[in-house]
Amino acid sequence: MHAFIEPPKRIPFFLKLGILLSEKVTGKVMLPARILAWYPKAAIGSGALEALVAHADGRLDRRFLKLVRMTASVAAACPFCIDMNSHDYRAEGITDEEAASLRGDFEQVSTFSEREKLAIAYARAISSTPLKFHPDLVERVKSQFTEREFVILASTAAQVNYWARLIQALGIPPAGFGE
Repeated sequence: MHAFIEPPKRIPFFLKLGILLSEKVTGKVMLPARILAWYPKAAIGSGALEALVAHADGRLDRRFLKLVRMTASVAAACPFCIDMNSHDYRAEGITDEEAASLRGDFEQVSTFSEREKLAIAYARAISSTPLKFHPDLVERVKSQFTEREFVILASTAAQVNYWARLIQALGIPPAGFGE
């Protein structure tokens, strides 16, 4: 499977450095970055967004934010995002049962904390179309998370949604992180 368009034959040097770094870190050809080289402003903006994503912050540890990214990926139905954001989930202490439940009824999984269940529900709401936030859900999230955590939760799920829409609009297939 191929993307809708091919990357440019010549990539500006300053973008090539970023692409090579991201490919060294991931061990994969990063087709999204290569295709974005057609429009360097989009490549730079997207790269900055990706570079600044939260991976752990206070009580929002790596497991917690991985669950948010996995949930948003599944909810947005983005094969590339699911592949990338679900890669190596066990290393973050996420069980197979927990990972599978993100596609369905996560509420019944006893190993999720109440905060994790709330974050999963909110990440689903952020990733649903049309966007609709039930006041009860918002109030429950506000009661369990600080303002900083609220912003990290929302921005993490929104960042996945940005990539999901962009990657699917460009027809980019999964990179094979799960292989």
